[in-house]
Amino acid sequence: MKNEIKPIGRYRWVIVALLFSATTINYLDRQVLGLLKPELEKQLSWTETDYSNVVMAFSAAYAIGLLIFGRFIDVIGTKMGYIISIIVWSIAAMFHALANTTLGFGVARAALGLGEAGNFPAAIKSVAEWFPKKERALATGIFNSGTNIGAVIAPILVPWILGAYGWEEAFIITGAIGFIWLFFWWIYYDTPAKQKRVSKEEYAYIHSDNEEVTSDNKEKPVSWLKLFSVRQTWAFVFGKLLTDPVWWFFLFWLPSYFATTFQLDLKKPSIHLAIVYTATTIGSIGGGYLSSYLIRKGWLVYKARKTSMLFFALSVVPITTAQFATNIWVVVALISLAAAAHQAWSANIFTTASDMFPKKAVSSVVGIGGMAGSVGGILFPLFVGYLLDSYKEAGNITAGYNILFTICGFAYLIAWVIMHLFAPKMEQVKL
Repeated sequence: MKNEIKPIGRYRWVIVALLFSATTINYLDRQVLGLLKPELEKQLSWTETDYSNVVMAFSAAYAIGLLIFGRFIDVIGTKMGYIISIIVWSIAAMFHALANTTLGFGVARAALGLGEAGNFPAAIKSVAEWFPKKERALATGIFNSGTNIGAVIAPILVPWILGAYGWEEAFIITGAIGFIWLFFWWIYYDTPAKQKRVSKEEYAYIHSDNEEVTSDNKEKPVSWLKLFSVRQTWAFVFGKLLTDPVWWFFLFWLPSYFATTFQLDLKKPSIHLAIVYTATTIGSIGGGYLSSYLIRKGWLVYKARKTSMLFFALSVVPITTAQFATNIWVVVALISLAAAAHQAWSANIFTTASDMFPKKAVSSVVGIGGMAGSVGGILFPLFVGYLLDSYKEAGNITAGYNILFTICGFAYLIAWVIMHLFAPKMEQVKL
Protein backbone atom coordinates (compact mmCIF):
# COMPACT_ATOMS: atom_id res chain seq x y z
CA MET A 1 0.00 0.00 0.00
CA LYS A 2 1.41 3.38 -1.02
CA ASN A 3 2.05 5.95 1.66
CA GLU A 4 -0.55 8.66 1.70
CA ILE A 5 0.86 12.07 0.78
CA LYS A 6 -0.10 14.69 3.34
CA PRO A 7 -1.38 18.04 2.05
CA ILE A 8 1.16 20.84 2.21
CA GLY A 9 -1.10 23.26 4.07
CA ARG A 10 -2.27 26.75 3.19
CA TYR A 11 -1.51 29.01 6.12
CA ARG A 12 0.88 31.07 4.01
CA TRP A 13 -2.13 32.30 2.02
CA VAL A 14 -3.62 33.68 5.25
CA ILE A 15 -0.52 35.85 5.42
CA VAL A 16 -1.13 37.03 1.85
CA ALA A 17 -4.70 37.96 2.81
CA LEU A 18 -3.34 40.11 5.65
CA LEU A 19 -0.83 41.79 3.31
CA PHE A 20 -3.54 42.40 0.71
CA SER A 21 -5.81 44.00 3.34
CA ALA A 22 -3.02 46.26 4.63
CA THR A 23 -2.12 47.39 1.11
CA THR A 24 -5.77 48.16 0.36
CA ILE A 25 -6.01 50.26 3.53
CA ASN A 26 -2.72 51.94 2.62
CA TYR A 27 -4.05 53.17 -0.71
CA LEU A 28 -7.46 54.01 0.72
CA ASP A 29 -5.90 56.34 3.31
CA ARG A 30 -3.62 58.09 0.84
CA GLN A 31 -6.47 58.87 -1.59
CA VAL A 32 -8.84 60.52 0.90
CA LEU A 33 -7.25 63.95 0.54
CA GLY A 34 -7.57 64.01 -3.25
CA LEU A 35 -11.24 63.06 -3.07
CA LEU A 36 -11.91 65.78 -0.48
CA LYS A 37 -9.91 68.43 -2.37
CA PRO A 38 -12.97 70.35 -3.73
CA GLU A 39 -14.55 70.50 -0.27
CA LEU A 40 -11.31 71.54 1.44
CA GLU A 41 -10.75 74.27 -1.14
CA LYS A 42 -14.07 75.77 -0.09
CA GLN A 43 -13.49 75.33 3.64
CA LEU A 44 -9.87 76.50 3.75
CA SER A 45 -9.63 78.74 0.66
CA TRP A 46 -6.83 76.63 -0.77
CA THR A 47 -5.02 77.60 -3.95
CA GLU A 48 -3.58 75.01 -6.35
CA THR A 49 -0.16 75.89 -4.97
CA ASP A 50 -1.32 75.21 -1.41
CA TYR A 51 -2.61 71.81 -2.45
CA SER A 52 0.52 70.93 -4.41
CA ASN A 53 2.68 71.81 -1.40
CA VAL A 54 0.66 69.43 0.76
CA VAL A 55 1.02 66.68 -1.86
CA MET A 56 4.76 67.26 -2.11
CA ALA A 57 5.06 66.93 1.68
CA PHE A 58 3.63 63.41 1.37
CA SER A 59 5.83 62.48 -1.60
CA ALA A 60 9.06 63.66 0.03
CA ALA A 61 8.29 61.98 3.35
CA TYR A 62 7.30 58.77 1.56
CA ALA A 63 10.61 58.65 -0.31
CA ILE A 64 12.62 59.19 2.88
CA GLY A 65 10.38 56.78 4.80
CA LEU A 66 11.03 53.95 2.35
CA LEU A 67 14.75 54.18 3.04
CA ILE A 68 14.26 54.43 6.81
CA PHE A 69 11.62 51.71 7.16
CA GLY A 70 13.48 49.39 4.80
CA ARG A 71 16.41 49.40 7.21
CA PHE A 72 14.26 49.55 10.35
CA ILE A 73 12.23 46.45 9.45
CA ASP A 74 15.39 44.42 8.82
CA VAL A 75 16.54 45.44 12.32
CA ILE A 76 13.41 44.81 14.42
CA GLY A 77 11.60 42.21 12.32
CA THR A 78 8.57 42.14 10.07
CA LYS A 79 5.86 41.81 12.69
CA MET A 80 6.84 44.79 14.82
CA GLY A 81 7.93 46.82 11.78
CA TYR A 82 4.49 46.50 10.21
CA ILE A 83 2.79 47.30 13.52
CA ILE A 84 4.74 50.54 13.95
CA SER A 85 4.18 51.47 10.31
CA ILE A 86 0.39 51.11 10.39
CA ILE A 87 0.06 52.79 13.81
CA VAL A 88 1.97 55.83 12.50
CA TRP A 89 0.02 56.09 9.26
CA SER A 90 -3.38 55.45 10.87
CA ILE A 91 -2.85 58.11 13.52
CA ALA A 92 -1.54 60.49 10.85
CA ALA A 93 -4.60 59.81 8.67
CA MET A 94 -6.93 60.62 11.58
CA PHE A 95 -4.87 63.70 12.51
CA HIS A 96 -5.94 65.32 9.22
CA ALA A 97 -9.32 65.93 10.89
CA LEU A 98 -7.69 68.28 13.40
CA ALA A 99 -5.82 70.33 10.79
CA ASN A 100 -7.29 73.66 9.76
CA THR A 101 -4.33 75.27 7.98
CA THR A 102 -2.15 74.37 5.02
CA LEU A 103 0.78 73.84 7.39
CA GLY A 104 -1.32 71.50 9.55
CA PHE A 105 -2.30 69.40 6.55
CA GLY A 106 1.32 69.41 5.37
CA VAL A 107 2.51 68.02 8.71
CA ALA A 108 -0.25 65.39 8.75
CA ARG A 109 0.49 64.46 5.15
CA ALA A 110 4.22 64.12 5.82
CA ALA A 111 3.51 61.83 8.80
CA LEU A 112 1.17 59.77 6.63
CA GLY A 113 3.85 59.41 3.95
CA LEU A 114 6.45 58.39 6.51
CA GLY A 115 4.19 55.72 8.03
CA GLU A 116 2.83 54.37 4.76
CA ALA A 117 6.37 53.87 3.48
CA GLY A 118 6.68 50.81 5.73
CA ASN A 119 4.01 48.86 3.86
CA PHE A 120 5.96 47.52 0.87
CA PRO A 121 9.30 46.75 2.60
CA ALA A 122 7.39 44.82 5.28
CA ALA A 123 5.10 43.06 2.81
CA ILE A 124 7.90 41.96 0.47
CA LYS A 125 9.96 40.70 3.41
CA SER A 126 6.89 38.81 4.69
CA VAL A 127 6.51 37.10 1.31
CA ALA A 128 10.20 36.15 1.35
CA GLU A 129 9.76 34.64 4.81
CA TRP A 130 6.59 32.73 3.97
CA PHE A 131 6.96 31.57 0.37
CA PRO A 132 9.46 29.61 -1.73
CA LYS A 133 10.73 31.42 -4.82
CA LYS A 134 8.35 29.60 -7.14
CA GLU A 135 5.34 31.23 -5.42
CA ARG A 136 6.70 34.62 -4.40
CA ALA A 137 5.70 36.53 -7.54
CA LEU A 138 2.14 35.20 -7.34
CA ALA A 139 1.88 36.08 -3.65
CA THR A 140 3.30 39.55 -4.38
CA GLY A 141 0.88 40.03 -7.28
CA ILE A 142 -2.07 39.18 -5.05
CA PHE A 143 -1.20 41.56 -2.22
CA ASN A 144 -0.08 44.25 -4.70
CA SER A 145 -3.56 44.17 -6.26
CA GLY A 146 -4.70 45.85 -3.05
CA THR A 147 -3.37 49.09 -4.53
CA ASN A 148 -6.04 48.86 -7.21
CA ILE A 149 -8.82 47.76 -4.88
CA GLY A 150 -8.05 50.74 -2.66
CA ALA A 151 -8.34 52.98 -5.72
CA VAL A 152 -11.81 51.56 -6.39
CA ILE A 153 -13.12 51.61 -2.80
CA ALA A 154 -12.03 55.17 -1.97
CA PRO A 155 -14.24 56.98 -4.55
CA ILE A 156 -17.25 55.05 -3.24
CA LEU A 157 -16.64 55.23 0.51
CA VAL A 158 -15.21 58.73 1.00
CA PRO A 159 -17.97 60.74 -0.77
CA TRP A 160 -20.59 58.79 1.20
CA ILE A 161 -18.91 59.61 4.53
CA LEU A 162 -18.50 63.24 3.43
CA GLY A 163 -22.20 63.56 2.63
CA ALA A 164 -23.39 61.76 5.76
CA TYR A 165 -21.00 63.10 8.40
CA GLY A 166 -18.48 65.65 7.08
CA TRP A 167 -14.87 65.84 5.87
CA GLU A 168 -13.36 65.47 9.33
CA GLU A 169 -15.15 62.16 9.88
CA ALA A 170 -13.95 60.93 6.47
CA PHE A 171 -10.36 61.13 7.73
CA ILE A 172 -11.22 59.66 11.15
CA ILE A 173 -13.23 56.68 9.90
CA THR A 174 -10.83 55.65 7.14
CA GLY A 175 -7.83 56.12 9.43
CA ALA A 176 -9.39 53.96 12.14
CA ILE A 177 -9.69 50.97 9.78
CA GLY A 178 -5.96 50.37 10.20
CA PHE A 179 -6.42 49.56 13.88
CA ILE A 180 -8.94 46.83 13.01
CA TRP A 181 -6.34 45.24 10.72
CA LEU A 182 -3.75 45.57 13.48
CA PHE A 183 -5.77 43.24 15.72
CA PHE A 184 -5.68 40.41 13.16
CA TRP A 185 -2.00 40.99 12.31
CA TRP A 186 -1.03 40.71 15.99
CA ILE A 187 -2.86 37.40 16.35
CA TYR A 188 -2.12 35.66 13.06
CA TYR A 189 1.35 36.79 11.97
CA ASP A 190 4.70 35.41 13.00
CA THR A 191 7.66 33.89 11.22
CA PRO A 192 7.07 30.28 10.06
CA ALA A 193 9.56 28.99 12.64
CA LYS A 194 7.50 30.52 15.47
CA GLN A 195 4.00 30.06 14.02
CA LYS A 196 2.29 27.05 15.62
CA ARG A 197 -0.50 27.00 13.04
CA VAL A 198 1.93 25.87 10.32
CA SER A 199 2.20 22.14 9.61
CA LYS A 200 5.58 20.45 9.27
CA GLU A 201 4.82 19.78 5.60
CA GLU A 202 4.08 23.44 4.86
CA TYR A 203 7.14 24.56 6.81
CA ALA A 204 9.34 22.25 4.74
CA TYR A 205 7.70 23.51 1.53
CA ILE A 206 8.24 27.16 2.49
CA HIS A 207 11.96 26.49 2.98
CA SER A 208 12.39 24.21 -0.04
CA ASP A 209 14.83 26.70 -1.63
CA ASN A 210 17.39 25.79 1.05
CA GLU A 211 17.88 29.42 2.02
CA GLU A 212 19.13 30.38 5.45
CA VAL A 213 16.51 29.71 8.13
CA THR A 214 16.43 31.36 11.54
CA SER A 215 13.98 30.99 14.40
CA ASP A 216 13.58 34.77 14.59
CA ASN A 217 13.30 37.36 11.86
CA LYS A 218 15.40 39.89 13.78
CA GLU A 219 18.91 39.58 12.35
CA LYS A 220 21.94 41.82 12.18
CA PRO A 221 21.17 44.00 9.15
CA VAL A 222 23.54 44.53 6.26
CA SER A 223 25.03 48.03 5.96
CA TRP A 224 23.78 50.33 3.21
CA LEU A 225 27.41 50.81 2.08
CA LYS A 226 27.68 47.08 1.49
CA LEU A 227 24.37 46.96 -0.38
CA PHE A 228 25.34 49.87 -2.64
CA SER A 229 28.58 48.09 -3.50
CA VAL A 230 26.85 45.17 -5.25
CA ARG A 231 25.48 45.27 -8.80
CA GLN A 232 22.22 43.55 -7.93
CA THR A 233 21.17 46.54 -5.79
CA TRP A 234 21.66 48.86 -8.75
CA ALA A 235 19.67 46.52 -10.99
CA PHE A 236 16.71 46.86 -8.63
CA VAL A 237 17.24 50.62 -8.18
CA PHE A 238 17.21 51.40 -11.91
CA GLY A 239 14.29 49.04 -12.50
CA LYS A 240 12.20 51.02 -10.00
CA LEU A 241 13.56 54.47 -10.92
CA LEU A 242 12.58 54.16 -14.58
CA THR A 243 9.17 52.50 -14.20
CA ASP A 244 7.52 53.73 -10.99
CA PRO A 245 7.03 57.27 -12.39
CA VAL A 246 4.99 55.81 -15.25
CA TRP A 247 2.47 54.42 -12.77
CA TRP A 248 2.14 57.77 -11.03
CA PHE A 249 1.58 59.40 -14.42
CA PHE A 250 -1.22 56.92 -15.15
CA LEU A 251 -2.70 57.51 -11.71
CA PHE A 252 -2.71 61.32 -11.69
CA TRP A 253 -3.04 62.37 -15.33
CA LEU A 254 -5.33 59.83 -17.01
CA PRO A 255 -8.57 61.54 -15.92
CA SER A 256 -7.29 64.86 -17.26
CA TYR A 257 -6.16 63.19 -20.51
CA PHE A 258 -9.59 61.71 -21.14
CA ALA A 259 -11.26 65.03 -20.29
CA THR A 260 -9.11 67.13 -22.62
CA THR A 261 -8.79 64.67 -25.50
CA PHE A 262 -12.23 63.01 -25.51
CA GLN A 263 -14.26 65.57 -23.49
CA LEU A 264 -15.05 63.01 -20.80
CA ASP A 265 -17.22 64.48 -18.00
CA LEU A 266 -15.31 63.77 -14.79
CA LYS A 267 -18.29 64.78 -12.63
CA LYS A 268 -20.00 61.55 -13.61
CA PRO A 269 -18.94 57.96 -12.85
CA SER A 270 -16.48 56.86 -15.53
CA ILE A 271 -16.71 53.32 -16.91
CA HIS A 272 -13.54 54.08 -18.89
CA LEU A 273 -11.40 54.59 -15.78
CA ALA A 274 -13.12 51.68 -14.03
CA ILE A 275 -12.02 49.39 -16.85
CA VAL A 276 -8.42 50.62 -16.56
CA TYR A 277 -8.35 49.95 -12.80
CA THR A 278 -9.92 46.52 -13.29
CA ALA A 279 -7.22 45.66 -15.82
CA THR A 280 -4.49 46.59 -13.33
CA THR A 281 -5.88 44.11 -10.81
CA ILE A 282 -5.85 41.35 -13.42
CA GLY A 283 -2.32 42.34 -14.44
CA SER A 284 -1.00 42.28 -10.89
CA ILE A 285 -2.25 38.77 -10.13
CA GLY A 286 -1.71 37.39 -13.64
CA GLY A 287 1.80 38.80 -13.82
CA GLY A 288 2.74 37.14 -10.56
CA TYR A 289 1.17 33.89 -11.72
CA LEU A 290 3.12 33.74 -15.00
CA SER A 291 6.65 33.65 -13.59
CA SER A 292 5.53 31.34 -10.77
CA TYR A 293 4.00 29.00 -13.36
CA LEU A 294 7.21 28.94 -15.41
CA ILE A 295 9.28 28.10 -12.32
CA ARG A 296 6.91 25.25 -11.45
CA LYS A 297 7.37 23.99 -15.03
CA GLY A 298 11.10 23.66 -14.38
CA TRP A 299 12.48 27.00 -15.59
CA LEU A 300 15.38 28.52 -13.69
CA VAL A 301 14.18 31.29 -11.39
CA TYR A 302 16.09 34.10 -13.12
CA LYS A 303 15.03 32.90 -16.57
CA ALA A 304 11.35 32.74 -15.60
CA ARG A 305 11.48 36.16 -13.95
CA LYS A 306 13.34 37.89 -16.79
CA THR A 307 11.27 36.30 -19.54
CA SER A 308 8.08 37.39 -17.81
CA MET A 309 9.37 40.92 -17.28
CA LEU A 310 10.45 41.20 -20.92
CA PHE A 311 6.97 40.14 -22.01
CA PHE A 312 5.40 42.78 -19.75
CA ALA A 313 7.85 45.43 -20.99
CA LEU A 314 6.87 44.68 -24.57
CA SER A 315 3.19 44.83 -23.58
CA VAL A 316 3.57 48.51 -22.65
CA VAL A 317 5.00 49.48 -26.06
CA PRO A 318 1.59 49.55 -27.87
CA ILE A 319 0.58 52.59 -25.81
CA THR A 320 2.81 54.62 -28.16
CA THR A 321 0.13 54.12 -30.85
CA ALA A 322 -2.56 55.84 -28.75
CA GLN A 323 -1.75 59.06 -30.61
CA PHE A 324 -3.18 57.57 -33.80
CA ALA A 325 -6.45 56.39 -32.22
CA THR A 326 -9.62 58.43 -32.67
CA ASN A 327 -11.95 56.13 -30.77
CA ILE A 328 -11.92 56.42 -26.97
CA TRP A 329 -12.42 52.68 -26.49
CA VAL A 330 -9.30 51.89 -28.52
CA VAL A 331 -7.36 54.24 -26.25
CA VAL A 332 -8.92 52.65 -23.15
CA ALA A 333 -7.78 49.24 -24.42
CA LEU A 334 -4.21 50.44 -25.03
CA ILE A 335 -3.94 52.18 -21.66
CA SER A 336 -5.53 49.22 -19.87
CA LEU A 337 -2.93 46.91 -21.42
CA ALA A 338 -0.09 49.23 -20.40
CA ALA A 339 -1.39 49.73 -16.85
CA ALA A 340 -1.97 45.98 -16.41
CA ALA A 341 1.54 45.30 -17.72
CA HIS A 342 2.96 47.79 -15.21
CA GLN A 343 1.34 45.99 -12.30
CA ALA A 344 2.53 42.64 -13.68
CA TRP A 345 6.04 44.11 -13.95
CA SER A 346 5.73 45.47 -10.41
CA ALA A 347 4.79 42.07 -8.97
CA ASN A 348 7.92 40.58 -10.52
CA ILE A 349 10.45 43.34 -9.90
CA PHE A 350 9.58 43.34 -6.20
CA THR A 351 10.20 39.60 -6.17
CA THR A 352 13.64 39.98 -7.74
CA ALA A 353 14.77 41.61 -4.49
CA SER A 354 14.12 38.36 -2.60
CA ASP A 355 15.57 36.35 -5.51
CA MET A 356 18.90 38.18 -5.34
CA PHE A 357 19.27 38.98 -1.63
CA PRO A 358 19.08 36.97 1.59
CA LYS A 359 16.02 37.55 3.75
CA LYS A 360 17.97 39.67 6.25
CA ALA A 361 18.57 42.31 3.55
CA VAL A 362 15.33 42.17 1.52
CA SER A 363 13.53 44.99 3.33
CA SER A 364 16.54 47.30 3.07
CA VAL A 365 16.90 46.68 -0.67
CA VAL A 366 13.17 47.21 -1.25
CA GLY A 367 13.43 50.47 0.70
CA ILE A 368 16.40 51.69 -1.37
CA GLY A 369 14.70 50.81 -4.65
CA GLY A 370 11.38 52.19 -3.46
CA MET A 371 13.01 55.49 -2.59
CA ALA A 372 14.55 55.63 -6.08
CA GLY A 373 11.11 55.04 -7.59
CA SER A 374 9.60 57.74 -5.39
CA VAL A 375 12.29 60.25 -6.37
CA GLY A 376 11.47 59.48 -9.99
CA GLY A 377 7.82 59.92 -9.09
CA ILE A 378 8.61 63.42 -7.81
CA LEU A 379 10.83 64.52 -10.70
CA PHE A 380 8.82 63.10 -13.62
CA PRO A 381 5.63 65.07 -12.77
CA LEU A 382 7.68 68.28 -12.92
CA PHE A 383 8.62 67.39 -16.50
CA VAL A 384 5.04 66.35 -17.25
CA GLY A 385 3.68 69.66 -15.99
CA TYR A 386 6.23 71.70 -17.94
CA LEU A 387 5.60 69.74 -21.15
CA LEU A 388 1.81 69.88 -20.95
CA ASP A 389 1.79 73.58 -20.07
CA SER A 390 4.03 74.30 -23.07
CA TYR A 391 1.77 72.43 -25.48
CA LYS A 392 -1.35 73.86 -23.84
CA GLU A 393 -0.10 77.38 -24.54
CA ALA A 394 0.49 76.31 -28.14
CA GLY A 395 -3.11 75.06 -28.30
CA ASN A 396 -2.25 71.37 -28.75
CA ILE A 397 -2.08 69.69 -25.35
CA THR A 398 -2.85 66.30 -26.93
CA ALA A 399 0.56 66.39 -28.64
CA GLY A 400 2.14 66.69 -25.19
CA TYR A 401 0.32 63.56 -24.04
CA ASN A 402 1.49 61.73 -27.18
CA ILE A 403 5.13 62.47 -26.29
CA LEU A 404 4.53 61.23 -22.73
CA PHE A 405 2.91 58.00 -23.95
CA THR A 406 5.96 57.39 -26.15
CA ILE A 407 8.28 57.85 -23.15
CA CYS A 408 6.13 55.50 -21.08
CA GLY A 409 6.03 52.94 -23.88
CA PHE A 410 9.80 52.43 -23.94
CA ALA A 411 10.65 53.00 -20.26
CA TYR A 412 10.21 49.35 -19.32
CA LEU A 413 12.37 48.00 -22.15
CA ILE A 414 15.15 50.40 -21.15
CA ALA A 415 14.76 49.35 -17.52
CA TRP A 416 14.86 45.66 -18.51
CA VAL A 417 18.09 46.12 -20.49
CA ILE A 418 19.77 47.99 -17.63
CA MET A 419 18.69 45.35 -15.11
CA HIS A 420 20.06 42.66 -17.40
CA LEU A 421 23.42 44.45 -17.68
CA PHE A 422 23.74 44.77 -13.90
CA ALA A 423 22.45 41.28 -13.03
CA PRO A 424 22.48 38.94 -16.07
CA LYS A 425 21.53 35.82 -14.10
CA MET A 426 20.26 37.53 -10.93
CA GLU A 427 22.75 35.61 -8.84
CA GLN A 428 22.03 35.68 -5.11
CA VAL A 429 24.33 38.01 -3.23
CA LYS A 430 26.50 36.50 -0.50
CA LEU A 431 26.47 38.86 2.46
